[in-house]
Amino acid sequence: MKLIRGILILLICCSCQPNKKGGEIKYDKLNTKIDRLISNTDFNGVIAIAKDTSLIYSKAIGFSDFENKKNLKLNDQFVIGSISKQITAVLILREYEKGTIRLEDKIAQYLKEIEQAWAKDISVHHLLMHTHGIIELNQPLEFEPGTQFKYSQLGYELLAQILQSITNQSFHEISEELFVLYGLNNSFHPKSKDYKNLVKGYTEEGSGNLMFSSNSLYNYAAAGSFISNAEDLVKWNYLLHSKQLLKKETLELMKTRYATRNHPIFETIEYGYGLLFKEGENNVQIGALGYAPGFVSASYYYPESKLNLIVLENAARNLNDFKETFKVHLKLMSEIKKTNVQQYLKRQ
Repeated sequence: MKLIRGILILLICCSCQPNKKGGEIKYDKLNTKIDRLISNTDFNGVIAIAKDTSLIYSKAIGFSDFENKKNLKLNDQFVIGSISKQITAVLILREYEKGTIRLEDKIAQYLKEIEQAWAKDISVHHLLMHTHGIIELNQPLEFEPGTQFKYSQLGYELLAQILQSITNQSFHEISEELFVLYGLNNSFHPKSKDYKNLVKGYTEEGSGNLMFSSNSLYNYAAAGSFISNAEDLVKWNYLLHSKQLLKKETLELMKTRYATRNHPIFETIEYGYGLLFKEGENNVQIGALGYAPGFVSASYYYPESKLNLIVLENAARNLNDFKETFKVHLKLMSEIKKTNVQQYLKRQ
């Protein structure tokens, strides 16, 4: 059995090394640039770059447990923050494809317990797009639905509750069924007891010391506390953008710009359903950043080169300036984006 497993690992490794044969592009220069970008930084996490699902670069740097000096491994699991939102969006859109929900449906149709009059004005689309205006369930709206954008965790929790209403299942069960169906064996709802490789997340205190964050899973699961690893997020991107999770037309809905936001990192950014991109770049660089206490993540897909970039970090530093918090993620995104554009130009 050990011999067979060793042969399989060798075959997989060999298949993941693109070269110039068969029109493939060699990534040696890219890998060297990535090594250079992360050298002499305080990055502590896992980086994976893949062509479709074939790894061309992977590295685990630092500790999963700082107190015990336990080294990170490539298959370690992280809290993925707002990357969770695209999972929730896909679950909603799969119900849309079944005809069990319409995006223009008002939430009062599904959430009978909300007594506020505004439940008859806010649609599923508004929740997906952060344009609903809900502050708290027992308060008036901050603005008329559809007129403004305000990033909201609560909106995605309401989407989870709508899914529960439609399916008569818990959101925990709904999401875990999706993960099992598509072989995402390292992805979990935070209520699951099956994850075994979740690393500890750390936040930099004012003194500059990293302190264990005990509240990493306190956010709504649908909005920001799913658990996953680099392998599964690569696979998720591949499944999503190869139209295996959603039909082509539905994926286009998900990738459409519906709102613009002044983002603390990207400045002006466009929003689809759980996916972010710069103006006109939904076919250049599309994905999401994620933050949870102690965890700093990025998951992006590059359509022209079919590259996937996953960056999972469990040490959140410089929280007074998110551009610094995500500095390694942003550098890597920029480098992969250059590769994506270069490959596009070669084909013209």
